[in-house]
Amino acid sequence: MKEFHLERHVVVKRSLAEVFEFFSNPANLQQLTPPWIQFNIVGSSTDDVQVGTLIDYKLKVRGLPLRWRSIISEWDPPRSFVDEQVRGPYRMWHHTHTFEETADGVRVGDIVRYAVPGGPLFEGLVERIAVGPDVRKIFDYRIERLAEIFGE
Repeated sequence: MKEFHLERHVVVKRSLAEVFEFFSNPANLQQLTPPWIQFNIVGSSTDDVQVGTLIDYKLKVRGLPLRWRSIISEWDPPRSFVDEQVRGPYRMWHHTHTFEETADGVRVGDIVRYAVPGGPLFEGLVERIAVGPDVRKIFDYRIERLAEIFGE
């Protein structure tokens, strides 16, 4: 299984506590997701996010309805957390969220490792033609939205 990697970072002029609190609420994920994905949270296993929290989503990718379940596998407030796909469109999805105080505000980071369907013969093609461009658009949108939400 070939693994792909994406990183995005943005600095927002807010406190670390405020930024982490925003990310601690799964409902805010919808604000960071492009509307063309038609993303909706349909359930969470806990009221507060913590290690082991399962979150269920419905979304559309290229018009195809999908269900996605992720688990919070690491939780280190206010510095980082990790969500991983339990069930969904990827062969593997591991998303590290980082938060670092800087002189200019908080540096918010997304580090994503993922694998696509298609097997060894086709996974490179699937990633290059379909999945990679979509993932980059989604995270570019996320960076723009964070700057808007936090008043950049």
